[in-house]
Amino acid sequence: MRSVGIGEIQKNTAIFNNLSETLQIVDKRRKKVLALVYPIKRDSVVERLAGKYRDRIETSDLSWDEIKETAMKEAMSEKYGLSS
Repeated sequence: MRSVGIGEIQKNTAIFNNLSETLQIVDKRRKKVLALVYPIKRDSVVERLAGKYRDRIETSDLSWDEIKETAMKEAMSEKYGLSS
């Protein structure tokens, strides 16, 4: 368990972003524990957004740059009627 004062939290709020253990917020003048902050278990955003269709997505052997280039060509051909 880590112990942190209020002033430290005001200077560095990123403490909460990377929390891996219980954090005890202490008033150092009065020497009282103000709060206990517990880390949360983070879920993958991709899994939540995929929903019931996540098993239907086909994996690709193409690199990310090739996928972006193909998508751009498709978008341009739809917009301007170009054929490649």
